[in-house]
Order: sequence, then structure tokens, then C-alpha cells
Amino acid sequence: MEEKIKRIYIPMTETGFYILYCLKEEMHGYNIVQKVMAMTGNEIKISPGTMYGSLSKMEKDGLIRFVRDEDKRKLYIITDLGLEILNLEIKRIERLYKNSKGENVNA
Repeated sequence: MEEKIKRIYIPMTETGFYILYCLKEEMHGYNIVQKVMAMTGNEIKISPGTMYGSLSKMEKDGLIRFVRDEDKRKLYIITDLGLEILNLEIKRIERLYKNSKGENVNA
């Protein structure tokens, strides 16, 4: 993995995390917005500008790829690189959580 990509995305914004997490299955932007709202109890609502700007950047950086159009909406899915970045972020979050509970991460 390119260090530049890693530096750009880790640590990840909450929005970026949820977008990549949702794209483990094919989705379009509106689906992602709905799923994130459901997952977070409506605490996080991704605006259209943020959503489509993030999708565009992630596609350009190779974290997601366009799959197909469906009813004038673009469907995307995570790539291997995107999954690698997502997994690094999940490990980082798990480490933070364990440390916050006083658990020894290296044990």
C-alpha cells in the first residue's frame, strides 16, 4: 500500500469510515446515507455534498470502484485497497478502545 494513501486516510473521518464500511456491499450514495442513519440512530447524517465528494475522492484514490448504474444512480463497491485501509482503521479503533478500558494491547 502506498504510504501517501495511508497518510491521507488514517486516521479516518467518521464519514469516511462509514462510507467504506457500507461499501462492503454494492450501494449508491443515498443507500449509504440511509444505512449510516440507521446504524447510528440518526446521529450521523451525511450530506449530499460530503457523500459525493467523498465517493469521488475515494474512487480516484482506488479505495472504491464504480460497479454500474441503477435508475440513474451510480453503485460502488470497496476495492482490496479500500478494505485494507478499512481494516487498518478498525484495528486502530480497537486499540483505542482497549487502551481506554485499561487493557494491555500488547498482551
